[in-house]
Amino acid sequence: MKHCSILFLTTLPLIAGELETARDAQDRATLDRLAAQYTTAASKSPGAQAEYRAALANSYVAEVAIETGDKNKARAAAETGIASAQRAVAAKPDSAEYHRLLGTLCGQVIPANVLAGLKWGSCAKDEVEKAVKLDPKSAINYVSRGVGYYYLPPAFGGGVESAIKDFQQAIALDAKLDDAHLWLGIALRKSGRNTDARRELQKAVDLNPARGWAKNQLAKTPGQ
Repeated sequence: MKHCSILFLTTLPLIAGELETARDAQDRATLDRLAAQYTTAASKSPGAQAEYRAALANSYVAEVAIETGDKNKARAAAETGIASAQRAVAAKPDSAEYHRLLGTLCGQVIPANVLAGLKWGSCAKDEVEKAVKLDPKSAINYVSRGVGYYYLPPAFGGGVESAIKDFQQAIALDAKLDDAHLWLGIALRKSGRNTDARRELQKAVDLNPARGWAKNQLAKTPGQ
């Protein structure tokens, strides 16, 4: 078992790298293949790490589906990922990353059906909050919470200003995290600060030139 754990830890960056490459290119076919592969592997050999891989792959499928306007695909992938993430959390409840991923997946269900927010909104908020509490030094946790705030109306405790604060906190912790600059740019644009938005989106593209969605967001942002 110890050997298997060491092997997983050494191969996880490769797994994440392969998924991120496909995500950046919005390569839906590759993401679908990887999600099916990891989900099947987890069903045959369950465990926190295998379930995490499956959940992560399905989250990337949902993310790109949302970016490309396929909300139903996003919902289906997110629901599959939630089941895996829940098993990972149950097996290792002290993992901030497992809670963050579960919260992200819960949020990815909602765009396909606003009413789903009644069921999954609390999950999204609560799980990401747990991640922040477990690891307040993790920049990606603040990005995930900020994305939740971005989509959550102010009347329910969200709003773009709360999102901006979290994205700024993420950058303070890790200035090279392109996702933080990407989402800060999107949030600044929503608040009408287009010049600042373009600066952050350009930074995101500079940090990760392969990220197609970042380039799309930069191109659609007015100069002023």
